[in-house]
Amino acid sequence: MSTQVYFAQEGKRIKAIEAELVTYAKTYNNLNNEVDLSVSNSSLKEFIRGIALANQLNVTIAPDITNSITNNFSQAKVIDVFVYLCQEYNLELDLIGSIISFKKHIKPIPVEKPYERINPDVSYTMSTDFLSLNLKNDTIDFVVEYITDVSGKNVILSPKVKGKRVSVFIKNRPFDETLDKMALSNGLKITKTTDNFYFVELDEEKEVAPIANRNSNRRNTNSSNPNSTTDNLIVELVGSLITVKANNVEIQKIIESVSTQLKENYFLYDTPKGTANLYLENATYSEFLSYLLSGSEYTFKQDKEVYLIGNRNSESLRQTKLIELENRRIEKVLDAIPAKLKEGIEISEFIELNGLIISGSAINLRELEEFIKLIDVIVPVITIDVIIADVNDSKTLSTGIRAGLGENPNGPTTGTISPGIDVNLSTDAINDVVQGVNGLGIINLGNVAPNFYLSLKALEEDGIVKVRSTPTVATLNGHETTMKIGDQQYYLEVNNQIVNNQLNPNVYQSQQWKSVTADLSITVTPSVSKDEQVTLDIKVVQSTFTSKVSETAPPGQTTRSFESLVRVRNGETILLGGLDENQKTATSSGIPFISRIPVLRSIFGSRSKTKNEKQLTIFIKPTISYD
Repeated sequence: MSTQVYFAQEGKRIKAIEAELVTYAKTYNNLNNEVDLSVSNSSLKEFIRGIALANQLNVTIAPDITNSITNNFSQAKVIDVFVYLCQEYNLELDLIGSIISFKKHIKPIPVEKPYERINPDVSYTMSTDFLSLNLKNDTIDFVVEYITDVSGKNVILSPKVKGKRVSVFIKNRPFDETLDKMALSNGLKITKTTDNFYFVELDEEKEVAPIANRNSNRRNTNSSNPNSTTDNLIVELVGSLITVKANNVEIQKIIESVSTQLKENYFLYDTPKGTANLYLENATYSEFLSYLLSGSEYTFKQDKEVYLIGNRNSESLRQTKLIELENRRIEKVLDAIPAKLKEGIEISEFIELNGLIISGSAINLRELEEFIKLIDVIVPVITIDVIIADVNDSKTLSTGIRAGLGENPNGPTTGTISPGIDVNLSTDAINDVVQGVNGLGIINLGNVAPNFYLSLKALEEDGIVKVRSTPTVATLNGHETTMKIGDQQYYLEVNNQIVNNQLNPNVYQSQQWKSVTADLSITVTPSVSKDEQVTLDIKVVQSTFTSKVSETAPPGQTTRSFESLVRVRNGETILLGGLDENQKTATSSGIPFISRIPVLRSIFGSRSKTKNEKQLTIFIKPTISYD
């Protein structure tokens, strides 16, 4: 960066600080107060603290500000002094509410160009099982991938090895020997498993010694070393990541040491109490605080570039978030959250946005968010196709001769001969038949009485009724769905009310038509398992009407029902039956004793037989959908 460019950027930075303080001074007017100070070789921290104390300002100063100051200010505004200090001593300001935070200005670190994948120089000869490697700072991930591709032998990595760079040059050596030499020269260890896999991991024995040596050397270095070590606390800085090993060390001390190494700004609302045992490798500052404070009564919150640390119940550290669900409704989700996760968190449903509003400490909210994401999965929709087949097979047989005296015997002869015989003979028709018989030999039957009648009946009825319906319903997994097909009939209900009166009692009558229903009801509750098998809880109830006792009475009812719990695969059909009803009726009438004699019973009696068979069959097919 050229000098001109640097000064241009620095000028913009100072002007931005000045503009921010001018705006800040509109709310906190003490920044416009004038100060008279003269110091010589004094601590910059104490100088700033003295100005803040005299003008009732809240300031925090980063621990790494260790400069000394020699100056004489007379009738200078506080705001001008602060701008001068930022420019002269390379400081930054953060304004947090009524707090002014001073910290060192860190120049932006140029972003490193991401590593571009270059094909490693790897070759393999299958006939000799020779492997050649020419590696120059290549990533181990790509190296083992190419070795596996060219050789057909599986090489896998330990998670700790991923991203490591390796360098080696080996020409035409046996496969196993080449891998061993590559591992030896790069601090790795290769183990061949019983199923012929090659497992690459760090050689812990070779890693421990260099670390110990570095630690022993680090104790003799000055404070400018980016790593710090004490007997119970080891802090190593690798780029922007930190490795921490603490053995029974005070939490406050760990925070101070790590914050200093990473040059992170923090503010303590409450001083964390207690000690911690911690081993954390290659973690960010946020991850470090999360693990360190997890399970304690303390938490943290990031406000711009400052980490605020304090008690979980502190109002200034509470966070409020909206968690929106993507795949399911918000109803009943609150009931599914374990009580332990709700502790210390205020939760309310926001139905309009299908989400939860949560308020609490950052660590508690993070645990609750992870649980919500865990259960926010797509709920399958089950489409249920139902085929209902109801077959009614009935047969009726009526035979017999009926004769007697009745009204209007001289009326015309009526009835049907086909289908079935059902004829009423008048008196004249009967006499004509008798006269025809009288002309045969010596037989003389005479005439019947004027009001005599005769009825002949020979009738057989056979009927089959098939009813087929195919309703389709859909429901979410675990939710009940019901379908009904039914009939409704009405009957008359009459109420009589007597109003007593000593002279003339009155009777009031009211009529009301009421209804009764006979339904075929099918209730299905599906449950989908992980392998897409569907468990169906099925309840079937069928009601039918029977004959009435009287014209105004309600019809009778018969009910057939069953419950079933079955499991089927997605798209398979099951058959439910068993709702069968068989009814047989036989009636006869005639002259006693004679009506029991064969042949004669057809002349001196009548018979009627009825057979009715009903069968209900139900087919159910569930289909799972995730759309």
